This record gives sequence, structure tokens and C-alpha cells, in this order.
Amino acid sequence: MSKPFRILGIQQVAIGGPDKQRLRALWVDLLGLTIKSTFTSERENVDEDVCALGQGPHAVEVDLMQPLDPERKPAVHATPLNHIGLWVDDLPQAMAWLAAQGVRFAPGGIRKGAAGHDICFIHPKGNDAFPLGGEGVLIELVQAPPEVVAALGG
Repeated sequence: MSKPFRILGIQQVAIGGPDKQRLRALWVDLLGLTIKSTFTSERENVDEDVCALGQGPHAVEVDLMQPLDPERKPAVHATPLNHIGLWVDDLPQAMAWLAAQGVRFAPGGIRKGAAGHDICFIHPKGNDAFPLGGEGVLIELVQAPPEVVAALGG
């Protein structure tokens, strides 16, 4: 079965907790990751530090997330490994093809993510209409910019 897209590599790992300062104490202060930016979204109930592990197109983003309101959904802190992000060379093609294969996507469609790239999410669970999901893992598909496609698409 021919796919109209390629998964190029890991774009990010998102880690959630009730207090991102505790996450920062390990990941930034002790392990030495650098904070590239911060992102806050009422809609996604998240306050996050976007950190970098490595440099250039081979860098992996490590997002340290806490909820704005621990009582609201989504509960970004409820699953410590919140989601994994994968670089994809053609996000619209990937989403259309995967949906046609029965993959369930989370609501929201393709939109801008915290790092400014177009993203969408594969739902952790399938349903009757779309039986394939992440088997408990939220998976983010991230449109790779041209320099990442060139570096990882080889």
C-alpha cells in the first residue's frame, strides 16, 4: 500500500505535570535543555515551556507542560508522557490518507501548534467509525519545514 507521505523522525516529546517548575528543575537545570519559547493556550488548557534537545533540523523539542486549570480538560498533566510528535513531510496528505485507512483524529483538524508548525493529533483511542487510534498514546503529526525535510528525508 503506497503512502503519499513519509514520517521523517521524532519532532517532540511532551511531558505533563501539575507544576512545570518541577519539570524545569530536572530537564533545564540538571539535564541542560534550553528553553526556546513559552506557549499558553486557554483552549488547550496549557502553560508550557518549549525546550530544545540538540540543534538544527536534528533537534528534538521537549515540551514541559502544566494545566492552566487542573480541573479542566484537556488535562495535560494527567498523563505524564502527554504525547509524542512526529515530523511528516506532507501533513494534509498524511491526514487524508490515514483517515481513509480508519485512523481516528482528535477534534480540531490541522492548526498551528506551540512551535508555529501546522499540526494535528491522532486520537489515543479508535471508535466505531474510525477503529484505529494510538492505543492509549496521543500522537501529534507535525508538518516538517523544508530544512527538516531536506535533513531527514534523505
